[in-house]
Amino acid sequence: MEYGWRHIDILRNTMVIKENIATINQCITSLLFDRPLNQLVRPKDLRGAISHLNRNNVLFHQHANDEYLVYNYPLIQYKIIKGNGFIIGLYKGAVAAAKINLIKKQLNLRNTEYIVEQQTMSFLTTHIGIHDRSKKYKFLSPWLALNEKNYQKYQRSGTLAKRKELLEKILIGNILSISKSLGYTVPAPIEAKIINLKEVPTKLKGIPMLGFLGTFSVNFKIPNYWGIGKSVSRGFGTVKRSN
Repeated sequence: MEYGWRHIDILRNTMVIKENIATINQCITSLLFDRPLNQLVRPKDLRGAISHLNRNNVLFHQHANDEYLVYNYPLIQYKIIKGNGFIIGLYKGAVAAAKINLIKKQLNLRNTEYIVEQQTMSFLTTHIGIHDRSKKYKFLSPWLALNEKNYQKYQRSGTLAKRKELLEKILIGNILSISKSLGYTVPAPIEAKIINLKEVPTKLKGIPMLGFLGTFSVNFKIPNYWGIGKSVSRGFGTVKRSN
């Protein structure tokens, strides 16, 4: 297992806010298995396997006492990017993620047993917060923007312009929710603009859902590979800065 140069610093579990920007510790763990992952393997499968090994730590599964769902922004998120498994730990989740050792552990993913041959950890500081100019981002996985209430509102919107306006408001709300969970007070209005989004069918817990892929801009710094919207711990709504 490889440790980055920030291994000691990350265990301090700090978040520093300076000049309206929050600096947060982050741990990114990549996993190399004994065989290529089946194309059907999803982040939720990785989440289930890792959570099973860390049942006593609510940060890994968002369930208190195995029953009650914790609704705060997930501080440990699971991703499948280009066929590779990733665990993203941020803030308090970075400390927990930095302590796990999965080498030679057997993970059941989609009814197939995989053995972790290599675990590589990267430790870094990352930044969130309001910015004086907009930055462009793209969704790497479907953004689950709509709950039951705003799904009906979205469907009733008569024009693309109204749907776009609704999604921009939801996007701003998602960012405000992340900020609140992390204890960061947004000091100025967030301005978001949908550049190009397309509807994509997806599923959450076996239930058909409407997701969105595409690009947007916002005057807010969002770290790469963080999730926005619903079920981000399962890999939905993963964003990356777009040049």
